[in-house]
Amino acid sequence: MNKVILASGSPRRKELFETLNIPFDIKVSNVDESLDANLSICENIEALSFRKALAVFKENKDSVIIGSDTVVVINGEVLGKPKNEENASVMLHKLSNKTHQVITAVSIISTTKSETYSIVSDVTFNQMSEEEIIGYINTKEPFDKAGGYAIQGYGARFIKEIKGDYYAIVGLPVSSLYQRIQKYL
Repeated sequence: MNKVILASGSPRRKELFETLNIPFDIKVSNVDESLDANLSICENIEALSFRKALAVFKENKDSVIIGSDTVVVINGEVLGKPKNEENASVMLHKLSNKTHQVITAVSIISTTKSETYSIVSDVTFNQMSEEEIIGYINTKEPFDKAGGYAIQGYGARFIKEIKGDYYAIVGLPVSSLYQRIQKYL
């Protein structure tokens, strides 16, 4: 079996990858995460997941490298990780009582082949009161999460509906990755 490396420092991706029951190491890539205005959001996220995987692959050419990135998009606007409480509040107000998309892209690179794909899921929030938004921000959970929430954490209280891959929303599409990685091992 080829050595597998997850090019991510995300604890959530690590936990999800462990469910594949494939031995792996973690190496974090330090790549420029800026987006290209000439590309669509999906194309940008796929390019970023590929850059992350490629940066680790260059130092580990005997391995299969998995890179991934996740974004939250509402009305064409990418919501990153909130910088402060005010920024988190603005994001959560935008998501309240609305449907947005979560896009997770995955790249798999080996010496013989590579592929990149993305999964788009719809997430609908219930209406959130001002008190609920403040209370959620006070948990500190929003600050290291794209879109300012964690569907697998306290943020689950506000989710009305999802259409798509729950695990992709968390950060790694477990089933599709499992199916695809088999041809690399």
